[in-house]
Amino acid sequence: MAFLDKLLGKKKKTTLKAKCPITKEPIEEGFGFMLTTAQVVASKKYWDMVMTEPETMSYTVSHFKNQSSGTQMRNMIFEKYSSVEKPWMISDSCINLFEQVDKTSARENAKKWWANEGNYNPENSGPATAALDAQTFKDLKDYAVLEAGRSRIVLQ
Repeated sequence: MAFLDKLLGKKKKTTLKAKCPITKEPIEEGFGFMLTTAQVVASKKYWDMVMTEPETMSYTVSHFKNQSSGTQMRNMIFEKYSSVEKPWMISDSCINLFEQVDKTSARENAKKWWANEGNYNPENSGPATAALDAQTFKDLKDYAVLEAGRSRIVLQ
């Protein structure tokens, strides 16, 4: 049958997959929480986690030792995450990083995404600068770049 499908040009329906960008764990169909980039960058818990991961810890230590290179790297990390265009499919194990998020509507948005085969974007999707006013964006950036992870750093 597969040979005939190939011969006749029938394509297999591709299975929609989602993976949490934080843990990289696969998210089963019908599950997960869909957040906008603005919702993600608004979380202090998220930034504390990002800025103290093994890959970023050296920049955080450098930043708190007043080395401009560490601050520059933290700024680049913020810019990278805050400019994400697509909504974020977050796993159940990570949703508690986002304390300000309405979990019910985030779950509903995920279900709409699954139902529309990945062709659904919640309101205010796109880069954080497009969804947030300038002062809110600046305040979030200041926290992420200047303060995130401070409580987890021990300077000698």
